[in-house]
Amino acid sequence: MKIAFQLFAFFTIVHTAFAQKQYPTMGKVIFEDAAFEKLIAKDTKVEVLASGFDWSEGPVWVKEGGFLLFSDVPKNRVYKWEEKSGLSVFLETSGYTGKGVYSDEPGSNGLIIDSKGRLVSCEHGDRRISAMPLQVGGKLTLADRFSGKRFNSPNDITEHSNGSYYFTDPPYGLNKKHEDPSREIAQFGVYRIAKDGTVTQEIADLTRPNGLAFSPDGNTLYVAQSDPEKAIIMSYPVDASGKVGKGKLVYDATPMLKAGKNGLPDGLKVDKDGNLWSSGPGGMLILTPTGKLLGRIEMNELTSNCAWGGDGSTLYMTVDGYVCRIKTLTKGAGW
Repeated sequence: MKIAFQLFAFFTIVHTAFAQKQYPTMGKVIFEDAAFEKLIAKDTKVEVLASGFDWSEGPVWVKEGGFLLFSDVPKNRVYKWEEKSGLSVFLETSGYTGKGVYSDEPGSNGLIIDSKGRLVSCEHGDRRISAMPLQVGGKLTLADRFSGKRFNSPNDITEHSNGSYYFTDPPYGLNKKHEDPSREIAQFGVYRIAKDGTVTQEIADLTRPNGLAFSPDGNTLYVAQSDPEKAIIMSYPVDASGKVGKGKLVYDATPMLKAGKNGLPDGLKVDKDGNLWSSGPGGMLILTPTGKLLGRIEMNELTSNCAWGGDGSTLYMTVDGYVCRIKTLTKGAGW
């Protein structure tokens, strides 16, 4: 009986090991502060889930379906990844629906699932913010103009708990970028779409606003700037009406960039304790709300964005031509 039990246990272990899919790994975790050990366990590996993309961006976890969506901006496509079935195309012409070649980055960029369960996209080529039900139905334009002028190329977006959206509008999706003759707005702004559809320009003095996210209480808006001369992360107070106040510097990554680490502050997310998980020079930077560097996830590839997924403790990352994930000891804000 004992031998039979041991054989049963052995084959159970072997079956379980083979049933669990093994993914290749890349990068490494760098501990800059002892407090980082409370967020990621020692020897945690970064798994590569899929590869072969031109420029992966805008990851978002769909809780209802248990899968990840993300953009391939040059390919004008949104992909779907799930544990059981792997990779598939979720949406063609994700950000540009016109004819001919628009630019080298025509597709969707930042994606979120909003409070109504819709896929909300920042569309480069169509220069708008759109919302689309995940099951049946076409896209609805939430905003494509400010004061009658077309946006440059909406890049990333987040939703406040009051139902308004905040998004950034740098020039990356335009054919000639900041020198494109089709530009109608001088500033590369940060905008708000109120619940009634009113669009306001909340921040006008950033040179390359990119990723953005709210603190867990919704009172602070963080904005990453992808300017190689001023690669920074800023914080802004947000009042009860949704108005954004005067900003202050949270972290300056310019010295890291000048020291030879590739990459800029781009997409970012916040965990339940308010820590920032931001792409930046070398990969991912993990900061306290006041800007202390706790640790890094060094990817050795340009890292664009990230999103919480699974049970809220897994960080999914878009890394140039890859989509990766890493298990953490925390959870995303509001999970």
